[in-house]
Amino acid sequence: MKRVAITHAAGLILVLSLAGCASGPGGGSIYVPMGGSEQAEAPEPPRMSAPAELEPPVWRKSEQPEVSEPEPGQPTRSPSYRESGDELPAAAVALIHDADQRLKQGDSAGAVARLERAQRVAPRSAEVYFKLAEAYVAGENLGAAEQFTLKGLSLAGNDYRMQRSGWLLLADIRRARGNVAGADQAENRARAL
Repeated sequence: MKRVAITHAAGLILVLSLAGCASGPGGGSIYVPMGGSEQAEAPEPPRMSAPAELEPPVWRKSEQPEVSEPEPGQPTRSPSYRESGDELPAAAVALIHDADQRLKQGDSAGAVARLERAQRVAPRSAEVYFKLAEAYVAGENLGAAEQFTLKGLSLAGNDYRMQRSGWLLLADIRRARGNVAGADQAENRARAL
């Protein structure tokens, strides 16, 4: 009996304390803004000192004016790797030669390992990526071969001979994978060069 009375008293105290917290001294809202309870209007947002029309316009890359040819006597820029392609370092040439020997012996895994090293030596060389694709074809991994061929094509720059050989390689790979339409499309790109 005593236990029930204590539980009821504790519950009553809890309810009364919560009810006392819910109502404020004015009986209205609990929140009272600083400066009193009268309604104050929100301040105006700050104004800019200079009109927006005097600011320089923001140019999107697509809206940039055309760059004219440099005048004689001014230095010209060198072509980017996408325009010229990279020359192969001697180490990469040696690794490619070793990979070719391994492919002739039927060791496609060893050739891939050598060509991956050549890729680290010359990461922007289309020739290395095309050779890697050929090694993957020899190892019957046509998915990887197609991806490396596409990467090589993206790095071929303006070297039309390299682009043409890449498109023909891609056509062969796609045909081997059963993608005849993709192979025809790649051959058309090679013919257009």
